[in-house]
Amino acid sequence: MNMKELTIISGKGGTGKTSLVASFAALAENKVIVDADVDAADMHLVLEPSVKREAEFMGGHTAQIRPDICNQCGECRERCQFDAVSDDFVVDSIACEGCGVCVHFCPADAIEFPRRLSGKWFVSETRNGPMIHARLGIAEENSGMLVSLLRKEARKLADKKRLEMIITDGPPGIGCPVIASVTGSDAVLIITEPTLSGLHDMKRVGELADFLKVPALLTVNKYDLNPEITRQIESFSRENHIVFTGTIPYDPAVTSAMVAKKSLVEFSDTPAALAIRNIWERVSTYMQT
Repeated sequence: MNMKELTIISGKGGTGKTSLVASFAALAENKVIVDADVDAADMHLVLEPSVKREAEFMGGHTAQIRPDICNQCGECRERCQFDAVSDDFVVDSIACEGCGVCVHFCPADAIEFPRRLSGKWFVSETRNGPMIHARLGIAEENSGMLVSLLRKEARKLADKKRLEMIITDGPPGIGCPVIASVTGSDAVLIITEPTLSGLHDMKRVGELADFLKVPALLTVNKYDLNPEITRQIESFSRENHIVFTGTIPYDPAVTSAMVAKKSLVEFSDTPAALAIRNIWERVSTYMQT
């Protein structure tokens, strides 16, 4: 079986990425949906998953000073770049970045460095098929480690159920979680908006995809808010060999669909819903080549 992975990304949050993936989930067959945007995971609000399995995610490390061994020499406090060690040699778990410098330089070996519980990840069923997703704990940071774990579990599930595609809602931006969501994918679909910042951010994620040697496709959401910049984006895609899959008009029904806990293509037959159907046809055709 030739299973394919498609990751949907954007240069910034709020471009309509999750709404598009939710519609793809309704249109695609034989697929696994992955919500890898764990900093702002909200796919569950639309797909209403029923959790079948959950597991803890152990993220970074947090230093812990053992008072029974510590001789209060001050080496850790002096070397900590994040001011995480108090005057009475207690580590602030929020300020600690888990870099391990204090552990390395402590002459008394008085600092433990355990992994911390950062959140949970889930295997669920939805009305549109299986879904892999996660929830971070309060004040916990996302990392490429968690995104990679979700993708790994999605591939295992796809192999087990003989599913043909993994569709991943990736994080926005160009940081570590995005790199973890894109690396090794068969293609990325960049979704952007017709603004100067949207154009700039779209170019950055396009450069990232090119650097990682992952083929890129492009969609402009709410294209009719600024047709001139939409034309600039389309020209950029042609000049840089990015497959332009189409445009989506602004549509207030998107908000109504979210309130109803449905994707747009499930909720209505508006021009935006029709545009998404056409885009999915182009994307799925590309993925099959």
